[in-house]
Amino acid sequence: MKPRRSIVMLLALVLAAGTACNDPGVTSAGSPTIGGCPIFPADNIWNTPVDTLPVDPNSAAYVQSIGADRSLHPDFGSGLWEGSPIGIPYTVVPATQPLVPISFEYADESDPGPYPIPPDAPIEGGPDSAGDRHILIVQEGTCKLYEIYAAYPQPDGSWWAGSGAVFDLNSHALRPDGWTSADAAGLPILAGLVRYEEVQAGAINHAIRFTAPRTRRSYIWPARHQAGASDDPALPPMGQRFRLKASFDISSFSPEVQVILTALKTYGMILADNGSSWYISGAPDERWNNDVLAELKTLQGSDFEAVDTSALMIDPDSGQAGQETKRVTPGSAYTGQQIGYTIQVIAGTSAISLTNPLPSELSLVEGSLVTDPPSVPPAISSGGSINWSRDASSSAVHVTISYSATLSTSETRAILNTTHVWRGEQQRLLTALLLANPRRVYLPAIYRSY
Repeated sequence: MKPRRSIVMLLALVLAAGTACNDPGVTSAGSPTIGGCPIFPADNIWNTPVDTLPVDPNSAAYVQSIGADRSLHPDFGSGLWEGSPIGIPYTVVPATQPLVPISFEYADESDPGPYPIPPDAPIEGGPDSAGDRHILIVQEGTCKLYEIYAAYPQPDGSWWAGSGAVFDLNSHALRPDGWTSADAAGLPILAGLVRYEEVQAGAINHAIRFTAPRTRRSYIWPARHQAGASDDPALPPMGQRFRLKASFDISSFSPEVQVILTALKTYGMILADNGSSWYISGAPDERWNNDVLAELKTLQGSDFEAVDTSALMIDPDSGQAGQETKRVTPGSAYTGQQIGYTIQVIAGTSAISLTNPLPSELSLVEGSLVTDPPSVPPAISSGGSINWSRDASSSAVHVTISYSATLSTSETRAILNTTHVWRGEQQRLLTALLLANPRRVYLPAIYRSY
């Protein structure tokens, strides 16, 4: 048969959409993922940096109560400790995992079953543990997180447990106010675990769970539950955020430990349960080098400080956090079109200033510059730049500066619009990328014989 020639014409319309590009140190570098699911959205409080937030006024008292001279301790590793794996394990199950009945001691604060618990689900401390016996399950497809405290399998295939909580990993929803979870603070556990894969990849982009021996009989956002025995204001409440001091030199530590210490500086750690002083949580993994992890024990409580995260809260019933970002809408535009820019910064108790030199291809739309909330000084436009500053204050606030600009160039190019944020000598860059005048591109015809 004589070959026929057919022409398959591929027409491609390239709409290279501009996106908001933020310096990795400014906003979280995307949500951690497990089983194809995000561990909560990127702007969740767990995934939000706290390195520029003000120190909590009670920081010194909190550190002293937990132990200023007590060592940091990695409560995870490889091998066994007293016959049990070291850390809090988790497992990933398919969307088709069979559901099994489960009953709870604290049923009034637990999400009812059934739960997709596999028969061989790993239990914290092992099957014979007399400890907390947590089970953490990520279900693929549904992206639901099931967490169980004091889990015991029953002969009929069902389970009995102390408490259980179900979290939607695509949601900011918190537990009902006053409810526990599988953790004393009413928070998810998995979100705060140090995992080997993260350290191997070179970055932990979330806060880390930790414990303290005594806590106050109260809780702060995002925690939902307390487990304290005293109203002593020197004791930290559940949900209190801490961070490693910026001045702490990490250069002499092993690369793996530097990843963890960098996370403790940037994202900090969240007080989630009563337990030993400065014990940070992680998942067991045979790839951990326990001798390397032991370097963490050279840090002491005095190397940390409590953080005031109140400026991050958008809604007390939501885990969504206000982050420092710069965004452009739309991401691509043509000559003469107006574009909107939004800058969001956290103004803490120390002085802050920012300047945004407008690229030559953009002109500010008169009357479009808005600063919110009205209680802070307004941003001003001067000499082709947008400028804003606030002196040291007794309170922190989330500030939004928005403006519109007109695209004047007729060339096709990427336009970077950068805001310089200054806190003392520390500079941070917030950058948004706009694609100007994207072009339609036609791919050549492809000939195929058959």
